Amino acid sequence: MHDTTLLQLIEDDIAPMQELLDLLHKEAVALHGREMALLEQILARKQSLIILLEQHGQRRSQLLTGLGLSADRAGVQAVAAQSQHGETMLQRLDMLSQLMDTCQQINETNGRIIQVQQHVTNNQIRILMGGDSPSLYDSRGGTSLLAKPRALSQV
Repeated sequence: MHDTTLLQLIEDDIAPMQELLDLLHKEAVALHGREMALLEQILARKQSLIILLEQHGQRRSQLLTGLGLSADRAGVQAVAAQSQHGETMLQRLDMLSQLMDTCQQINETNGRIIQVQQHVTNNQIRILMGGDSPSLYDSRGGTSLLAKPRALSQV
């Protein structure tokens, strides 16, 4: 009974995890294109998938700890060893783990894209505000206006 429930919980996570992987790929493209409206839609869907995956993970953990097992791969292996569905359970768990690893890698790449874009944007704002201008002197010996910060409306 518990083995089929555990297998079903693992199965139930594969489709949302594949959808999350697809969204992360779309997010990378949207980040490169700076498509904010699309990024907002992706973020909303990602959040709902993450909540769903967390709930499923908690149910799996509760099931395993309720059986007196650890809530990790070793616990699933213990259930699989006693189940006629054991081989399928471990294969599906491996597939889920591989999807999770791929999602994590792409998410880290997307995070780096965001950091680079933030750095570029900050540099552009600093240049527009006059913060990157060299300290130049005018004919009276004072610093030129280029070195003084300016409001964006005056740029």
